[in-house]
Amino acid sequence: MAIDLSVSPHGHLVMIRSGDRKSPELTAARAQRIEDAFGEGMAAGVLHLVMVELESRLPGALAFAREVGRGYLTRLCRTPELNDTAQLAPIAPPSIEELTALAMQAPPMQGLEYLTPEVLRQWWVELDEHVRVQIRDSAMGTRAWIENQNPLWRLVGRITFHLAENKRDESHPFAFMATYTSRLSAQGRAQHLPLSRALQEYAGAKDRPALVALLTPIQKAAESSALAKELIDSGAVYQALAWTPQQAYRFLQDIPALEKGGVIVRVPDWWQAKSPPRAQVSVKIGDRAASKLGADALLDFSVGVTLNGQGISEDELSDILQSSGGLVRLRGQWVEVDCDKLQAALGHWKKVERAASQGISFFEGMRLLSGVSLDQTAGDTHLEQVRNWTGIVAGEALQRTLSELRDPNTAGEPPADLKAQLRPYQSSGVNWLRFMTRLGLGACLADDMGLGKTIQVLALLLHERGRRDENGPPSLLVVPASLIANWKAEIARFGPSLSAVVAHPSEGELNPEQLAGRGLDLVITTYGMVTRLDWLRTQAWRLVILDEAQAIKNSGTRQTRAVKELRSTSRIALTGTPVENRLSDLWSLFDFLNPGLLGSSKAFGQFVKGLSQSGENAYGPLRALVQPYILRRLKTDKRIISDLPDKTEIKAFCGLSKLQAALYEQSVRELADQLQTLDGIRRRGIVLAYLMRLKQICNHPAQWTGSGDYDPKHSGKFHRLSELCEELAARQDKALVFTQFREMTEPLAEYLQTIFGRPGLVLHGSTPVPRRREMVDSFQRDEGPPFFVLSLKAGGTGLNLTAASHVIHFDRWWNPAVENQATDRAFRIGQTRNVMVHKFVCRGTVEEKIDAMISEKLGLSTDLLDGSGEKLLTEMDDQQLLRFVSLDIGKAIEGS
Repeated sequence: MAIDLSVSPHGHLVMIRSGDRKSPELTAARAQRIEDAFGEGMAAGVLHLVMVELESRLPGALAFAREVGRGYLTRLCRTPELNDTAQLAPIAPPSIEELTALAMQAPPMQGLEYLTPEVLRQWWVELDEHVRVQIRDSAMGTRAWIENQNPLWRLVGRITFHLAENKRDESHPFAFMATYTSRLSAQGRAQHLPLSRALQEYAGAKDRPALVALLTPIQKAAESSALAKELIDSGAVYQALAWTPQQAYRFLQDIPALEKGGVIVRVPDWWQAKSPPRAQVSVKIGDRAASKLGADALLDFSVGVTLNGQGISEDELSDILQSSGGLVRLRGQWVEVDCDKLQAALGHWKKVERAASQGISFFEGMRLLSGVSLDQTAGDTHLEQVRNWTGIVAGEALQRTLSELRDPNTAGEPPADLKAQLRPYQSSGVNWLRFMTRLGLGACLADDMGLGKTIQVLALLLHERGRRDENGPPSLLVVPASLIANWKAEIARFGPSLSAVVAHPSEGELNPEQLAGRGLDLVITTYGMVTRLDWLRTQAWRLVILDEAQAIKNSGTRQTRAVKELRSTSRIALTGTPVENRLSDLWSLFDFLNPGLLGSSKAFGQFVKGLSQSGENAYGPLRALVQPYILRRLKTDKRIISDLPDKTEIKAFCGLSKLQAALYEQSVRELADQLQTLDGIRRRGIVLAYLMRLKQICNHPAQWTGSGDYDPKHSGKFHRLSELCEELAARQDKALVFTQFREMTEPLAEYLQTIFGRPGLVLHGSTPVPRRREMVDSFQRDEGPPFFVLSLKAGGTGLNLTAASHVIHFDRWWNPAVENQATDRAFRIGQTRNVMVHKFVCRGTVEEKIDAMISEKLGLSTDLLDGSGEKLLTEMDDQQLLRFVSLDIGKAIEGS
């Protein structure tokens, strides 16, 4: 078992075990140390990483957490007001811009979608509070505490290397001095003294250890900086020095090594990021408006040399390239120049410009802007040097398009035929989808479950209906078989004017000839049918829309390959599962949405391999490349929606397996035979017994037969449970699963454990009362079990389980009051999130018919289904009863 980190829906950083995968970076002992540290809390874990594991090689998520801690400790160590007391003032978090940039550098990890600048700010605050408590409790003072944790963070006698302009000497226009901070002034400011004074201050033998401690950062820097070593060996570090531009430039190049050793570096304020302005190659893409700016557009491409965004003349460029490089005076300021690297970068891009005389593809332009190159690995030295001396920008025309891609908050007019009022974020989503499809770009709508992906797509289709040629091709919607009924119901409810047909055996035969001349807007089919029906893959479609698009995450499957053969002008993927957490899944999804954007599987694999070798902050360019094509809104984000309904109920229609259907039909025939010879109380008892049997068969054949073989493939409900809970597991949402049968609790829990990757909890009538309290407390913890299976009677009252945001009624009690009472274990005081209630119903069975009856006569439901829930059915005559319980095989198998 390997350890990893995830971000919970609450924004907490949580330690998890990551299955059977092993991490080559972690020894067993190191993994145990880290796990123990995070067992004490998030802040303790991050502090351990940045102190104990500071020089350890760590996998992505742990390395990113350490980077957050490194940023905090760096700022702590550079706090001018720091003193030796245990009373440390809070360290202010970075700006929102800095936190946003940091979030972009996060590697793929579970819960990545919850990682926002606000979450990072909260991590910083928690770490700061934890550190200050540790310092206070240590009673040893801030400096001593930091030194005790890790000598690399020592603050006693901070040394600073200063580089400044020396305008009095044209041949040596720079000055160098090393200082140290011996104490704080009365005003709380650091007093910088020449480092030579330290030799006098620590002259006595008793002070020698303090002098050694003071000079240790320079000694450490000298291990990787030749300049620092020369300054120490020659004794020049104790003197004020006049430097030439070449010497000053050498100093600038060694700044990373100096800071890594613990030396503070100060350069002129007008040099940003401790380096002067740089003359660099400027590449501009898409400056002129194209006739069609979209997936098929060719973008113009131009190359020049600029300084601070302003073009450099030919004469200035000639002077630069003929100079000795380093620091060069240009336009009244010092400019960084490396003639060889600048010439190499210019040559590279001129070669690209000649090859792209007709323009470059839209996707190639996007890769250039993001900094993602699929032609070389991320560790290619030549390519890295070219990037370092290149600035790539979008031209005016392309920038307008990118602004709309990256800011999908513009709402448009809803279609006239939509029978619903769109929320503002839904209207923005529809407008974004329209914009993407008109450009021929693939779009991934990845809104949280319950935010209305379906209605946004229906609104899009209604818009398309208004602009589509009557003889033009319809759109194709591909769904899991279990969702056909849901889509048909939503179309009837919100878009009844849409002309839609289903390409599935349950709806009769459908062939391409039947599509012509019908003015169809939409054809609905299943992933399985795409594999079986060749004409679906040869037919031209307006849009191809995938619901539950995680179905194509495995690029090598026959199903995925078949879906990618579908022909359309634009493609849309709908998913509530985070799409950026696993890079292989991300490639497969984008190979469908925008083929070529992420290159071939082999090229992308090489690129990812290079990322893993490039350091801890290598994922930003890839994230920048794919983000414009993904629209994800979270229910937890109050900026998106502040009035989400407290409780949303959804019918989860399920099919029957062939075994279930056979057992169900056999039971109905047996019931018919029994009814011929029975009456009165005996008839009522037999009817109730058979109704119970049919319920059990709808759950799983093994429940009725007692075989104990709860193979998921034999139950449509188990299949639907898998589809639903895979999404919940990916988003780290917790679920309550209710069943009225105690014998179903353990099989359900065992199956759910395979989906969530860790065990859950089970509660039924035999669970001791003290144990119930322990289970509730465990479930309520953020890092607690991901699911809780409860028998309806035992778990229907007296429990507060607000950690769950999903309630699943695996089988129905057929009494809304009882079900609502169970639902209220999660939907009650203390719940801060929307609760989704999923009610499982097997199509074509007695479950669907009773569910429809409850929906139609909700006010009478208590009388209708009083007591055991089947009173009315026992009072039907034989023919009514048999019609009511008979199996509609077409409906039942459709959803399987």
